[in-house]
Amino acid sequence: MNRPENPVLVLVDVDPSGGIASSTAALLGAASTIGTPVALIVGGSAEAPAQAAAAGASVVLTADGDATALTVPVVDALHAAFAQVQPDAVLASHSIAGRDAAGRFAARARLALCVDVVGVSRDDEGVVAHHSVYGGSYLVDAAATFRAPVITVRQGAVEARAAAVAAPEVEALSVDPSGMAAASVGPVEALAATSTRPELRGATRVVSGGRGLASKEKFALVEDLADALGAAVGASRAAVDAGYVPQSYQVGQTGVSVSPQLYVALGISGAIQHRAGMQTSKTIVAINKDGDAPIFDVADFGIVGDLFTVVPQVIAALEARK
Repeated sequence: MNRPENPVLVLVDVDPSGGIASSTAALLGAASTIGTPVALIVGGSAEAPAQAAAAGASVVLTADGDATALTVPVVDALHAAFAQVQPDAVLASHSIAGRDAAGRFAARARLALCVDVVGVSRDDEGVVAHHSVYGGSYLVDAAATFRAPVITVRQGAVEARAAAVAAPEVEALSVDPSGMAAASVGPVEALAATSTRPELRGATRVVSGGRGLASKEKFALVEDLADALGAAVGASRAAVDAGYVPQSYQVGQTGVSVSPQLYVALGISGAIQHRAGMQTSKTIVAINKDGDAPIFDVADFGIVGDLFTVVPQVIAALEARK
């Protein structure tokens, strides 16, 4: 492989079918803003390299993965790819698998680690990671003082997309197994789940409901608006604790962090724990009958009113425009 100019190594998450995960496009997009994206796919299908090229990878490195072992085979491949590419930075998704591999690789290679970043850039000294911290109250920058940083990128936070590459350079990577201890994985059974709504993490539009919905039955109003917008459904911790929806819907410090283009908060007061998981959204719309609710401090657009009166009118207006 010829070393491209300013290479950025991107660890691609692989879904159970062997294809690339939906987070790949944003990762390669972020990499393209600071250098030349070089994708690493471990244990992917035969179609995965072409999928990565369509998302903007100029160079694709592939490695076989041991499906019975967690993380270690991926870190071994990262180590081999890093030695070959000598990148200016390593990017991974801030998914469970991505941050696990990134942390172990950074420790093994003695590299700086920047986690849950919302953007990357380059200055005269190298790559800079941008973080949203303290519940989104501050935006701070971080950079490594030596060698390449390992960076995990929050899903949905990066808008940039790289141009598709028609003829990428694809190379099979030679990996020497480290033999380090790894947790073993038993049989995996895929459960088919059908839904017309996008997955919460990484969605471009999210509608969330809070305690103001008053009951599990009335939370259906959140789902109705989400369906009208083609959005994912989220919830505050208060709504989850009240039993309106499962914990997997929770947005916030102890739930899912999202950075959609549009975030609609219905009946959510806006406690700091919730804002920590959604404050980097591009456009925030809040509907709440309490005009002093903290959610209005971060909202781009706010409606003070009864959501059971306002939301049906919004849905009707959206349906009329279709």
